[in-house]
Amino acid sequence: MVNDKTTLRSRLLAARAGMSPEQRKEAAEALAGRSLELVPAQVPAVVAGYVSIGAEPGTRALLDALRARGVRVLLPVLLADNDLDWGTYEGTQRLVRARMGLWEPEGARLGPEAVCGADLVLMPGLAVDRQGVRLGRGGGSYDRVLARLAAAGSPARLVTLLYDSEVLPSVPAEPHDRRVDAAVTPSKLYLFEGATGG
Repeated sequence: MVNDKTTLRSRLLAARAGMSPEQRKEAAEALAGRSLELVPAQVPAVVAGYVSIGAEPGTRALLDALRARGVRVLLPVLLADNDLDWGTYEGTQRLVRARMGLWEPEGARLGPEAVCGADLVLMPGLAVDRQGVRLGRGGGSYDRVLARLAAAGSPARLVTLLYDSEVLPSVPAEPHDRRVDAAVTPSKLYLFEGATGG
């Protein structure tokens, strides 16, 4: 199982690395528009997002579009043990470079439990299958977030942002893996029935 995941991760990362800057920019703009379809209509809504890095599907246009709509956006702050704390997104000028090349919000830390107040949780990933099983990078940070949300009985909708080619027929799964409710790609919104999120 581990070898299956490692092989698949390597293949997906290589495909991302092969994309041109123009392809990534176009995908990010389309992803932002499509992702907004999932944002709750009520304001103030709370969305837990993240700042994309490297060849990940771009999120900056989406983060700014959410703020412009009056959505409160939470961003992760990586802790020493790979768990995630959270801070409020106040625009790109208030982001700072952190360890592992991540971008994190300046300002007060809200605590790891802050994510439990989100209506929508956007997560990075490398792939999702058609049952909603998400393949992450293997660091375990979002496994902790998912466990925290489940323990709190959070109704948040769980969403992974991907490129079109990363929604697969199946991905390797462990018994403890919690499925996501949706995946958003530049060209399509996938909703998964029976996922354990909200």
